[in-house]
Parts: sequence; structure tokens; C-alpha cells
Amino acid sequence: MSMKEAMVTPVLSENPVTLHVLGVCAALAITNSVTSSLIMSVALTIVLLISNVAISMIRKVMPGSVRIIVQITIIASAVTIIDQFLKAYLPEAAKTLSVYISLIVTNCIVLGRAEACAMKNGVRLSIADAIGNGLGYSIVLVAVSVIRESLGHGTLMGQTIFELKRDGGWFEPNEMMLLPPSAFLIIGLMVWGIRTWKPQQVELPDFKPIRLSKAESLPLKIETEEAA
Repeated sequence: MSMKEAMVTPVLSENPVTLHVLGVCAALAITNSVTSSLIMSVALTIVLLISNVAISMIRKVMPGSVRIIVQITIIASAVTIIDQFLKAYLPEAAKTLSVYISLIVTNCIVLGRAEACAMKNGVRLSIADAIGNGLGYSIVLVAVSVIRESLGHGTLMGQTIFELKRDGGWFEPNEMMLLPPSAFLIIGLMVWGIRTWKPQQVELPDFKPIRLSKAESLPLKIETEEAA
């Protein structure tokens, strides 16, 4: 895989959220604000970069029996750095995001890319992969937050875009858009739209249903009636 493919594929063809449905926890919780979504997106992308680079650099000397422990330790260290930075320089954002920054440690996107890419490729390709997956995740988060904040508050990044009725305008905010289930619905519609556009992303059933002809199903019906 080339660096261009590693960077572009997770954004367009294999988005970690819409294709693999990963990292949905934060998407449900913090996407009622574009600002929070942008901060979370940057935080996750930086963690991806740090963890991918570090794991790629030591992959040849890392014992396979402890690789998961080492990966989680590296990811947790990167998350701690981001968390402390936010608390020091963006305390309001740190308070708003609170536990969701810490939950990046358990985000399947980060650990998945460490295992699938960083453990098998060099540093340059791992950097491209981290940027691509970070962008793919960020696009979905920001898109969901734009819809939720604009319809739920009538604002974008705190700036009024729809004049509210209580202020003499025409817009009545939809408070349902501020609840986590609305994010689940929006992401579901995104997944449906993308898989309609790209049918190859539709998952195949785990088993193929058996279709019996009328002649084959008749003896089964007779045996059932006799047993009754």
C-alpha cells in the first residue's frame, strides 16, 4: 500500500466509523457541539500519530506475547499527555470532554490501527495511516455535530446562525437533537446513504438461507401434520 492510499482510503472508501462502526461512543456523547467535536478529533488524531509511530519503531524488538500490553501502555501515555495539555491550556474543553478523552485509550480505532498497520509497516506508512484514519473519524464527528448543534441550538461553534423565536426570530430549536440517540440516528443514516452509494460495503449475511421448492416442502408439511 502506498502512502497516498493509506491516507485517502480511510477517508473515502474505508471510513472507520461508517464502514467498521468504530469509535461511536464519543460520537454519541460529544457531538452536540462542533467545538467539542473538533477538539476530540484533534486529540484522537494526535494519539493515533504518537502510538503508530512509537509502535512502528519498536515493532521488530517487541515480543509478540506482550505486544497488546505494550500497545495499550503507549496509547495510554499519549492520552495522558493530551489530557494534561487540555487541563492546562483549555480547561473548559477538558471539563466538557472529561472522561471521553480518557476513553480514547479503549477506542477501537487506535488499537486497531496499531495492530493492523503499525505492527506491520514502517514509520512513514504508519504516519500516513494515522492521519487518514484521524481525518476519516474527524469528518464524521464534525458532520454529525454540525447537524446537531445547528438544529438543537441554532448555532455553530457558539455563533448564532438561526435567529431563535424567543429572540424575535423564526427558528424553534429541536432539543431532541441534543440527546445522544439523535447522533445514533444521524450516523445510521450516513451508513445507509454510503452503503447505498457503494453497495460493495454492504455486509454479507453470516449464512445463506435455504429455499425449498414446493415439491420439497410438501413432505415436510405432511410429516408435521402426522406428528400433531
